[in-house]
Amino acid sequence: MWRNDWERLGAITQSLADGVEVVVAGGCDYYPGSASASPSFSFSVAELRIAGEGDLLAQIEQRRRALAADGLLDRQRALHRPLLPRTIGVVCGETGKAGEDLLAALERRGWHGRIVWAYAPVQDRHAAPGIAQALRDLAGSGVVDVIVVTRGGGSLTDLLAFSDEVLCRTVALLAVPVVASIGHHTDRTLLDEVAAESCSTPTHAAEVAVPLDCAAARIGLTGAARRMSMHGRRAVLVRARALVALSRAPAEHVARHRVALRQRARELRASARRQLAREHEQLRLEARQLVRQRDSALRDLRVRRPAELERLRLALAAHDPDRTLQRGYALVEDSGSQPLTTAAAARAQHDVTLRFADGRVGAKITGK
Repeated sequence: MWRNDWERLGAITQSLADGVEVVVAGGCDYYPGSASASPSFSFSVAELRIAGEGDLLAQIEQRRRALAADGLLDRQRALHRPLLPRTIGVVCGETGKAGEDLLAALERRGWHGRIVWAYAPVQDRHAAPGIAQALRDLAGSGVVDVIVVTRGGGSLTDLLAFSDEVLCRTVALLAVPVVASIGHHTDRTLLDEVAAESCSTPTHAAEVAVPLDCAAARIGLTGAARRMSMHGRRAVLVRARALVALSRAPAEHVARHRVALRQRARELRASARRQLAREHEQLRLEARQLVRQRDSALRDLRVRRPAELERLRLALAAHDPDRTLQRGYALVEDSGSQPLTTAAAARAQHDVTLRFADGRVGAKITGK
């Protein structure tokens, strides 16, 4: 067998050992030989599978790889399963005990919903199509929340119908979660891998189909109701005592508020008096300062201001032109009474006026 054909076998190669009976497929290969080698005849193996039960396991493994390649092993696990389903569909044999065990387990969990039974053959060549049709009918009804497929234990051949590829593809594509409970703990079919959950016993399947233990939940709710009732009674008693205490002492509450208000009023009056005293003292200090400023201003008006005015008067008198004229000087003016300050300006005028301290005298400019 060529290496590339051997590697294509996959997981089967791990089950091969000396003495295992196998079924091979291939063709004859003949070598005519040469001058240095003899002719030879060989059988070239292209495919290989284990005979008997091993052959069935190989077929199941091949189907598993095909389902995995199509992404059908995880579709059911992604579906939502209700915590407390109202209706459960059950696919089982009509004469088997698996359905009765499942019903007993559901009753022990205290579940009182509705069960829709779908009987189908569970062991022969008609089993896989019958189970697939029952699953399609239950899922298409639109009333079931979860479906349980259950059967008792058996050999690999007995359970071969639950590894049918068409059945597994049907389960993977259903919109309703399917719980598989096939055989015993050691039994494993392809339906267990495709279903939303795989269970080892009908009791386990009942726990998975109804995750909420209704009996325990009822006991818990009863205890909680009792605790709530006791808590309510205690709350009512506490409120009643508080109301009685409040109804007996309204006058005390009013008196306490009255005392507090009186104390607040006394504090406000005392604070107002202190504030008025501070403002009065501030005004008195400001009045004293204004009196001092007034006295200083009066002293300025009576003493310093007359002396300053006399000094300014004397300074102005010293700069008065008439005082200069009184000392024998004269002021030359033009016809417009404007002073002439230079000889050139005087020569430019024909008639001028000489201003003396006691009057004006007209004059003519004759020289150059």
